[in-house]
Amino acid sequence: MTEFDVATAAVQAALDAGARYADARVMHRRYESMSARNGEIESVAQDESAGVGVRALVGSGWGFYAVPDLSEPAARTAGNRAARIAAASGRVAGPGSTLVPTPASTGSWSSPCAVDPLSVPLSDKGDLLVRATRTSREHGADQAEGLYQIWDTRKWFVSSEGHRIDQHIRECGAGISATVIGDGETQRRSYPSYRGQYGTQGWELVDSLDLTAHAGRIAEEARELVTAPLCPAGETTLILGGEQMALQIHESVGHAIELDRILGWEAAFAGTSWLDLDQLGVLRYGSELMNITIDPTIPGALGSFGFDDEGTPATRRDAVREGRWVGTLAGRDSAAVAGLEYAGSVRADGWARLPMVRMTNVGLEPGPHTLDEMIAATDDGVLMDLNRSWSIDDKRLNFQFGCEIGWEIKNGRRGRMLRNPTYTGIGPLFWRSMDMLSSESVAWGTPNCGKGQPGQVGHTGHPAAPARFTGVRVGVRG
Repeated sequence: MTEFDVATAAVQAALDAGARYADARVMHRRYESMSARNGEIESVAQDESAGVGVRALVGSGWGFYAVPDLSEPAARTAGNRAARIAAASGRVAGPGSTLVPTPASTGSWSSPCAVDPLSVPLSDKGDLLVRATRTSREHGADQAEGLYQIWDTRKWFVSSEGHRIDQHIRECGAGISATVIGDGETQRRSYPSYRGQYGTQGWELVDSLDLTAHAGRIAEEARELVTAPLCPAGETTLILGGEQMALQIHESVGHAIELDRILGWEAAFAGTSWLDLDQLGVLRYGSELMNITIDPTIPGALGSFGFDDEGTPATRRDAVREGRWVGTLAGRDSAAVAGLEYAGSVRADGWARLPMVRMTNVGLEPGPHTLDEMIAATDDGVLMDLNRSWSIDDKRLNFQFGCEIGWEIKNGRRGRMLRNPTYTGIGPLFWRSMDMLSSESVAWGTPNCGKGQPGQVGHTGHPAAPARFTGVRVGVRG
């Protein structure tokens, strides 16, 4: 049987068991990672899995069942059990619900890939991490670490509405860090991000990072940070680098606009949302420079795909336009409940997990300025970049973030380095204070977004550029 045959058998079995709608995803995923420490390979992991997951809708009750077996009997059993679970759920949930329409697509999609990352010899990958971490050690790091990760995922999707879609998504990325231990003080510097940079690309992405070329610099900066002055506490003008802006978007916008959180359907892992659907199209989320898009069509970004896991074609939409909240991340059922006309943001992290609303590429459109212009326009402030810690409440409203590195800004010039820089704020007040935004945008990849119970790990993208905010509380009061 082909993968499409397996998915079709599962869907038909669910319909035969009473489902009014059913879909099935056959998935085959290969994963590889390697880590190095201080010039030595520390671990290598390779994993492969395949299976079929089936969703069935009976009344308003969903059922899901998955098996690691691609035979026809196993697929039919999964479809039948998904429908039985849905029927049991429907008796509790009440009358039938609707799904936002989506075209019954038949198609294929593949992410761009110039160099298949799984075809690159392990020895070459290991040599890269060894060179980079050894270079950091030579430049003063007490501990130097490097990591790469690769995911190669194939999906075959069939629905009772006529969908028949296959996708091949290849993702990879890498990063390095240098840690220096001082007298009662430990500092870490990372490149290109505290977790690395990732995308739906081939090994050409890792090559472009040129890890070894930056390994010495981050070690030297970590050593300088150990004796740098503390970030002062107070209210000031704050400039955030693009990498930290990506996390700011992820935590205080991306999770907040997930429709299942807004409706109260998702609360177990990381809370709900401060947003109220009655304010959609009206609420002032930020300044007029704030334009947030939901765009899974960006070539090479980590949250890109051709179709989501409900078969909805990838489409660019606005979430915030000129500071006003205008859109959500939605699925077909949540959108119907909310009276919206669009979905397209549902994914699962594997064949054995129920698809749910997830971020795709949630990013901030570039602005009219440059980082140098923002610094030159700032008489007194702090520049911070690269995340070190984060904390945000269960409504995605109040937050406090720490960064790896900061610099004092005086009279339009970047000055001395600052250690342990932190800032805090309330989401909409913070975004409304953004008065300058750079055009220097990068689509940062986040491969470790957690959500759901049982927990799922999502891959999301966040186009972001440096930005300036006024009246922000920074530092820690003694």
